[in-house]
Formats: sequence, C-alpha cells, structure tokens
Amino acid sequence: MTTTDPVDHLIQEIAVKHGVALGRDDPILILQTLNAQLLEEGAKAQRAMLQTHKEELEAIAQRWGGDAKDKAERILGAGLAASKDAMARVIQEGAVVATAAMRTEMDQALVGIVQAIAQARALARINMIAAALTVVAAAITLFASLSR
Repeated sequence: MTTTDPVDHLIQEIAVKHGVALGRDDPILILQTLNAQLLEEGAKAQRAMLQTHKEELEAIAQRWGGDAKDKAERILGAGLAASKDAMARVIQEGAVVATAAMRTEMDQALVGIVQAIAQARALARINMIAAALTVVAAAITLFASLSR
C-alpha cells in the first residue's frame, strides 16, 4: 500500500524501521510537521535571498561592464588622439625635410642656371668683340682697297 500523504508515509516508515506504531495525533508527528514547515519556510527565505543576491550581482556585473566599456572608450580615444598627434608631427617633419630637399635642389639648379647665364654672357661678349673686329677688319680691307 503506497500512500501520498507525507504523514502516513512517515508513520509507515517508523513502523517498518523501528517497530513502533504511531497514531496521527502523536506529539512526535507534530514536531515533524513543525520541522517540515520551518524547513519549507527557510528554503523559501533562502530562495528569496538567493534571488536578491543574484539580482545584485547582475546589477554589479552590468555596472562593471559599463565602466569597463567607458574606460576602454577613453583609452581608445586617448590612443587615437595620440596617434593623430604623432601622425601630424611626422607629416610636419616630412614636409620640413621635403621642403629642405627641394630648396637644396632648387639652389643647385639655380647655381647651374647662373653659371650657364654667365657663360652665355661671356660668349656673347666674345661674339660682340669678334663681330666688332670683323667690322674693323672689313673697314680696313675696304679702306685698303679704296686706297689702292
């Protein structure tokens, strides 16, 4: 005979194990009922405390996650700003170096041009002197041929 009532089951269990017959009005069963009720209430209270503790832990974890995200964003922002500053410095330094190199090249080209102009002027003077000498020689030749 199987019973579903816990008290009947307990009475049967005590009779089998200890050979003692108890009635439903036995004081020991009142203590067992009180004990079961207290255990149930304690379990409910523990479940409620565990739920509260779980909610608190979830809230803390969420706050920590938000804080970690904020810190990560600040670190990334600072890194990006530092990277931009470094890139700007490198670009500025590169521009200065490129400008200096171009200036050097321009100065060298200008020196070459100035030398070429000086040579052209010297050659022009020589050509002018040669032309003048040719005119003088032509005049002398003309004068000599007329005087004969």
